[in-house]
Amino acid sequence: MCPRRRDHAPGPTATSEVTERLRTTILDGDLAPGTALREEDLAERFAVSRHTVRSALARLSAERLVQSIPYRGSRVAQLDVDGLHALQDLRGALESEAVRLLRERHGEQWPVAVTAPIEAALTRLEHAEQTADWGQTTRAHSGFHQALVAVADSARITEAYAQLDSEILLLLTHARPDYPPGSLTGQHRDYLEAVKRGGGSAVRAHLAQSTALIEAGIAAG
Repeated sequence: MCPRRRDHAPGPTATSEVTERLRTTILDGDLAPGTALREEDLAERFAVSRHTVRSALARLSAERLVQSIPYRGSRVAQLDVDGLHALQDLRGALESEAVRLLRERHGEQWPVAVTAPIEAALTRLEHAEQTADWGQTTRAHSGFHQALVAVADSARITEAYAQLDSEILLLLTHARPDYPPGSLTGQHRDYLEAVKRGGGSAVRAHLAQSTALIEAGIAAG
């Protein structure tokens, strides 16, 4: 007897649904850093078991959106300057290596096939800035950097960089840097040209500037 054919792909698991809903709530800024995440409360809120909540919190902990402390429970990850510098150092290492590969292959004149996904990401960033929605802007901002890394065509670097995305978005959500409205698109167009010419030094300069702005946001918060 032949197995029954599925007419539709299976839906997401309860754990995946709770993970996504919690991730969105955290990255939208609805839960401040340090907010306690009690399994019992979340299970009631999402109408799921505590085991499902525990699994979702474990996934978010792996993304560094949640901090789980033995015998004290879980909470939304706290922002601190040391963590910021560690994150930016890792970003810089990965992004610099991606740019090195691109310059090694293409020099300073990158072909359209390489730049097209980056230009598309810049267009999305421009549209997001026009909405004046900081959440959309942070996601589009992150999308630009992911596109730049991805076109280097190194699966391992792309995967490692993507794993930092949630942590980067959390930083930008709660420590909003002082970017003048509409300025990010122009800055990142300039950055694209700078990395073509300057490689890793341009990456480090760009991240140093953003680190200083985020630090100021942390201090102000």
